[in-house]
Amino acid sequence: MAENRPIQLGNARELLDVLIRAGLIAVLVMFCFEIFQPFLSLMLWAVILAITLYPLNQRLAALLGGRPGWSAAFLVLVGLACLIGPLSLLGTSVAESVKLGINTFENQAIEIPPPPANVQDWPLIGAPLFGIWSHASSDLTWALTQVAPHLKGVSKTLLTQMAGVGTGILVFVLALIVGGVIMAKGEIGHRTGVDIATRISGPQRGPQLAALCTATIRAVAQGVVGIAFIQMLLVGIGLVVMGVPAAGVLALMVLLLGITQLPVLLITLPVVIYVFAHDGVGVGTIVFAVWTLLAGLSDNVLKPLLLGRGVAVPMPVVLIGALGGMLTNGIIGLFIGPVLLAVGYELFMSWVKQPLAAEESQR
Repeated sequence: MAENRPIQLGNARELLDVLIRAGLIAVLVMFCFEIFQPFLSLMLWAVILAITLYPLNQRLAALLGGRPGWSAAFLVLVGLACLIGPLSLLGTSVAESVKLGINTFENQAIEIPPPPANVQDWPLIGAPLFGIWSHASSDLTWALTQVAPHLKGVSKTLLTQMAGVGTGILVFVLALIVGGVIMAKGEIGHRTGVDIATRISGPQRGPQLAALCTATIRAVAQGVVGIAFIQMLLVGIGLVVMGVPAAGVLALMVLLLGITQLPVLLITLPVVIYVFAHDGVGVGTIVFAVWTLLAGLSDNVLKPLLLGRGVAVPMPVVLIGALGGMLTNGIIGLFIGPVLLAVGYELFMSWVKQPLAAEESQR
């Protein structure tokens, strides 16, 4: 018994040492996370951009005589020149639309005019549409009078989202700059990523997981988020130039539809009909209609060019990532969410499909 007591005391002391070390490490990690948390979205989007654009940066660096720093700087400057103007216009439009909506709700100034008499003569839908429209024009003001006092909290939420649009644009610009710095040191970053994956999963699985993460990020960022972002810019520029009400909000809806792989014509076609009904048929409206419809259909051309190969992420995963990212991190989360959730999904499925140690020993 006397011999077992020192052994038990030694085991207890070792266990206490392990718990103290683990506690100190947990405290250190917690403090580091609190310090890094304000920059988390920025760094995540910068890393996603760097991984996505790195193959293009390598090809451009080869043309510049093996200078990845110069090629990264060139890509950042071209990206900023192409994006700052359209993003600023869309951000301003979103802010104005939200302000107008808040003022309208607070002043209870929403009114629906009565329908024209000729609506009744429309085939099939004329009579029911006339009845619904007439009822809405006569009763909606009373309904809003009853509901408006309860919408003050919504107004605050909309103001917060409006501020988040400007912050999201700023984060996008800064992330592009930081992504350029990461691309300039791409080889070091690649080796570091492989080393981290190897440390976590071992020398056999580590490089495979690093390659899987890289392929997933590029596939989703290029083939889903990238195409939707290009469509948003093309459609949004036309909406702003034409002076369509709530152009920025409509552009964000185009982005969401593009990410969820729904047809953008659900937005562009009603807008074109509205512009023709409001401004009449003219050169400007015809050019706008052609531009908007072609921009809405541009994904059919962009997908064969940008869609990643070898990684097929289910669309529900992308949709949940987009909506969840937008709810948690605002506009920038709409870009980060699908990519991160797709990476998590692919890693989880890779772990599920990995053969067990017992199965490997039997082979």
